[in-house]
Amino acid sequence: MAHWRDTYKPPRFFFVDAYAGVVLLSCALHIRIWTICCAFAVMVLFWWLERLGLSAMASMRALRTWLVGDLRPARPPRMLRGRIDYDRRPVP
Repeated sequence: MAHWRDTYKPPRFFFVDAYAGVVLLSCALHIRIWTICCAFAVMVLFWWLERLGLSAMASMRALRTWLVGDLRPARPPRMLRGRIDYDRRPVP
């Protein structure tokens, strides 16, 4: 039986992350050569991400940050105000 201190560890299925189990389940339910190749590719991807020091969830968050960008305001876009120029130059 595992100790309660081991509950913080990520779930694993042999040597890969347990989140690859979704793909392995689809591979077991629909046995085709392309599903086997897809499952193998996902397991290699998760293994490579763990070698880089990222878990599956951390890599998804990193991908989301890369796609969305660094600017994430606290207000929704409809409440954001545009920039105002207070230089008081006369408009031609």
